[in-house]
Amino acid sequence: MALIPVSILTGFLGSGKTTLLKRVLSESHGMKIAVIENEFGEENIDSDILRTESTEQILQMSNGCICCTIREDLREALQLLAAKRRKGLVEFDRIVIETTGLADPGPVAQTFFMDDEIAETYLIDSILTLVDAKHANQQLDDRQEARRQVGFADQIFLSKTDLVSESEKEALIHRLKHMNPRAPIKAAHFGDVPLSEVFDLRGFNLNAKLDIDPDFLKEDDHAHGHDHGDHSHCDHGHDDHAHHEHGPDCGHAHDHEHGEHCKHPQHHHHDDDVKSFVYRADKAFDPAKLEDFLGAIVNIYGPKMLRYKGVLHMQGTQRKVIFQGVHQLMGSDLGPDWAADEKRQSKMVFIGIDLPQDILRQGLDQCLV
Repeated sequence: MALIPVSILTGFLGSGKTTLLKRVLSESHGMKIAVIENEFGEENIDSDILRTESTEQILQMSNGCICCTIREDLREALQLLAAKRRKGLVEFDRIVIETTGLADPGPVAQTFFMDDEIAETYLIDSILTLVDAKHANQQLDDRQEARRQVGFADQIFLSKTDLVSESEKEALIHRLKHMNPRAPIKAAHFGDVPLSEVFDLRGFNLNAKLDIDPDFLKEDDHAHGHDHGDHSHCDHGHDDHAHHEHGPDCGHAHDHEHGEHCKHPQHHHHDDDVKSFVYRADKAFDPAKLEDFLGAIVNIYGPKMLRYKGVLHMQGTQRKVIFQGVHQLMGSDLGPDWAADEKRQSKMVFIGIDLPQDILRQGLDQCLV
């Protein structure tokens, strides 16, 4: 039986999670969606789109979706839903978990990797993070949970963009991309987003593509052509087809501190603890050395590593090696062959809290053949 896809919906208080959910639930898309709501949510799904009021934990909606409120344990709720589905008592083909505004999506995501029974039934599709454009800067400044939610995201939706100026919106997008260059950022007016941008995003698939927004930091395209030797360039990711060697990267920052991003004066006051960096290498990795090094890094820094992913050029195989992880949990897989005309290059993106870039870079450099 196919695994049931799960979307984790997160975002700070008042960012519009419930509005988005209501829209997803009440639309006639023909999908049977089960929503698992964390009861401490700031606003519960209105009873007017629910067909029955009952003491039962699971409520049926008018369009065939179901809503399950969890008071205890996410794992129990997922097992209960799976058991009821097997017995034909409820029908659903995907799940949305709405976390509370203060929740860290990490442990929620880890549930699907650590628990065999859950892993045999469900598959995480993606983590969706809603960001309130009006209040985001304050929330990101004040609350690490808000920064973590951004770091974990596979897709970011900006709500309330109509309440801020275009330049404020651009500055916020710039800030979010420094924290997470993997996640596309789209505006969501009152929950009005196409379902194709909500479901089947496959953010946790081990695929051979490392999504880093090609337009990221185009405005920094004054590329100071410095070089780090032939393998590792520190940049925030740019188009694979870019013609300049180092991409739009922040060359002037490297003399003092890798962790210092290139900052325009107007962005200077946000030195967020959630940061991302991209590592590239043209030489192949030694598999044993890399495994040892990544194992050690994950052991030490796992709690601070939010999401990381790589497409790797490994010695001894004609195929790409794809790896990704959440906190301490890391998985890898053999991908497709390198194409004959394709440049063999490893690319990794790390998103985490105060990760020691220099240690990671030097360690990865030492794992190269």
